[in-house]
Amino acid sequence: MNRMNGRSRWAWWLSVVVTVTLAGHVRELVGAERSFDVVVIGGTPGGIAAAISAARLGRSVALVEYHAHLGGMTTAGLGKTDVETPEAIDGLFREFIERVHADYVARYGEDSENVKLCRNGYYYEPSVAERILESMIAAEKQITVLRRHRLENVTRAGQRVVGVRVLNRTDGTHVDLTGQMFIDATYEGDLAASAGARYRLGREGRHEFNELHAGVVYQDYNTRAFLAGTTGEGDKRLQAYTYRLCLTTDPANSVPLTSPPRNYDRQRYVGYIDDWKAGRLGTPQKIIPNAGYYAPTFGTVVRALSLADIPNRKLDCNMNPRPLGFPFTEENYDYPEANWEQREVISGRIRDLTLGLLYFLQNDSAVPAEHRELARKFNLPRDEFVDNDHFPFQLYVREARRIVGLYTLSERDLIVGPDLRRPPIHADAIAAGEYPIDSFPVRKRERGHNHALEGYLLMQKELTRPYQIPYRILVPESVDGLLVPVAASTTHIAFSSIRLEPTWMALGQAAGTAAHLAIKRGVQPRAVDVPTLQRELLTRGQVLTYYRDLDRNHPSFAALQYLGTKGCFPDYDAKVDDMISNVERDDWARRVGVTPPTADVKVTRGEYSHILYDALKRSDN
Repeated sequence: MNRMNGRSRWAWWLSVVVTVTLAGHVRELVGAERSFDVVVIGGTPGGIAAAISAARLGRSVALVEYHAHLGGMTTAGLGKTDVETPEAIDGLFREFIERVHADYVARYGEDSENVKLCRNGYYYEPSVAERILESMIAAEKQITVLRRHRLENVTRAGQRVVGVRVLNRTDGTHVDLTGQMFIDATYEGDLAASAGARYRLGREGRHEFNELHAGVVYQDYNTRAFLAGTTGEGDKRLQAYTYRLCLTTDPANSVPLTSPPRNYDRQRYVGYIDDWKAGRLGTPQKIIPNAGYYAPTFGTVVRALSLADIPNRKLDCNMNPRPLGFPFTEENYDYPEANWEQREVISGRIRDLTLGLLYFLQNDSAVPAEHRELARKFNLPRDEFVDNDHFPFQLYVREARRIVGLYTLSERDLIVGPDLRRPPIHADAIAAGEYPIDSFPVRKRERGHNHALEGYLLMQKELTRPYQIPYRILVPESVDGLLVPVAASTTHIAFSSIRLEPTWMALGQAAGTAAHLAIKRGVQPRAVDVPTLQRELLTRGQVLTYYRDLDRNHPSFAALQYLGTKGCFPDYDAKVDDMISNVERDDWARRVGVTPPTADVKVTRGEYSHILYDALKRSDN
């Protein structure tokens, strides 16, 4: 027996009798046991998409969520969908927003103000998002949902995850779940870490992946120029966590703050007064219809909040990260690797900090009276989060652990390279990313830095272009039986682009589909046949390759998406109705691996892509 075989046999024997726990201890499995094809930990949008995808392909699925509610940030206040290029994300995400839009139309009428404010389903109230997602889950009878359940430990057979134990937070009982495939859809990467997967935390240095914006960085918000103090050095700092509030201007639906929260300290917020006096909170703006933001706050201290109108006199409320008085940085450093009791303490502290800011804006004498009057218009809504004092249940965990996978997505995968007119092509693309690089600050205001908070990279629209996301970032380098669509394998910079719920839904859809194929073929995720995975995703509307001139309803849409993963298109123009040249015909056929048709028939680029795609499918059957 060679050394590797001996080691593998020892690992297998050991896994039969022990489990790997979150704390690193060993314990025996006891209690009830249930078996599923796929076990998804994390009821985030990515987890919901994974569960639905697997279930629609005939798999039994357990969906485990720590909170009492599913949906993560999508149902916890993030009512303004973060999408810059809507055509780049389709599949289950589009199904979700179309259902949202249909819901508002059914209730209020096509020409109503609420339908206009929902912006084709991209803007919504938290309760509406939850109702839609719950209905999508309820339609899949193969999905079993375990709410208020916390991951306790993981069982491995060698390198393969074969089971998890979860704690019922309501009654304290344990449930042991076995499965053929596991998906970590938590924001924190808990399942992957518990299973022993290697992960990154914090920021890479500039030279580790040759990323211009990596590491310690100070950047001018307006010019995007790097400021003094930028070193590019890596560290363990994390971009700030906040809560994403839902507020209302309807007095009949308001729950005003009548007292400050626990541990209220006005000194945490007085920096905003300095920001206002220095002009860092903008200048007054006219109300611009359908602008996507609430203009009356500009030029006031209330601009500490980033507000956007959503239906029913409500607003999506983010914490504005531009002011130097922004108090939320550094409060989250211990969160990713903390246990849940410690996380609840950190979450509570940030909750109090959030309510304290709202109370400060509405009541503090340092805030000009007219600004206080404006702030008092915004209150927690009585009809949202009714079982949590009208406050969101989910902390906005913008970034935590990131696994080390078979490939690490970096800034270089998001920008146009030297040889193409689009970012690098990935033959194993399973989704498209599109959101600009955008990281919240990581440090509080520092002496001598009067222009920007460290680590804040504001919407690098000029840099980021729609790009392909490779399947390999979902697959841990050494753990089998596991896919990780949320805490995926990226650098900090790349994560600041994929860390949006629509993108995570696309990755979750890919993970659920890949889990099904792995079970069907009896292989590990790393051995899933990627072309088969891609074609299955394309039948369900996934975007693999973004084109700026291609309609999703075009008959050659799927074929062009697939050919885009083979490098047939060096830019964003499909030119589907242009006649294809002989040179292009031969090149495309070579890239796809199909013998080109011998007849000299004049066809369009779209038609020829269809010919190749159909030939490829026939060869696989």
